[in-house]
Amino acid sequence: MGRYRPPAAKKSPYISASGFDCLQAELKQRWQLRKEVTAALSAAAAEGDRSENAEYIYRKKQLREIDYRIRYLQKRLPELTIVDKPPAAIDQVFFGAWVTLEDEQGKSHRYRIMGPDELDPGQGLISIDSPMAQAMMKKKVEDEVRVQTPAGEQCYFILDIDYSEKL
Repeated sequence: MGRYRPPAAKKSPYISASGFDCLQAELKQRWQLRKEVTAALSAAAAEGDRSENAEYIYRKKQLREIDYRIRYLQKRLPELTIVDKPPAAIDQVFFGAWVTLEDEQGKSHRYRIMGPDELDPGQGLISIDSPMAQAMMKKKVEDEVRVQTPAGEQCYFILDIDYSEKL
């Protein structure tokens, strides 16, 4: 019996066109992988005793993980809203914006606000649901942004807002 986990908070339904294409390609790839794993599982099951068959146990686990991701993608894709053009007010921070911030020590940071399904902090892509993105929403250049972090409240100043790259 597993431990109870409360449902996860609902994610924002926004995604870029390229992010949507990536999720669709992943779903197609997962279905192909599922066929291969199912064939390997059948071969492992034919070997006899399943209780001590490591190949059978591994393939069952792998199939469970693939099915979980397929279910997630099949539920998530229809509810997504593709954002493919910048907002009317390009002087404010909204979805898809590259925002350059300066912290209190004078260090510069650059983030792009994207959907929760396409975040990549290493590339500067942050989720629209993140505390940093929520604090920046609808702010303009030279506005102050205050974000509560585990290390305490951080203060940033917006230096630049850019929508030049294609969503």
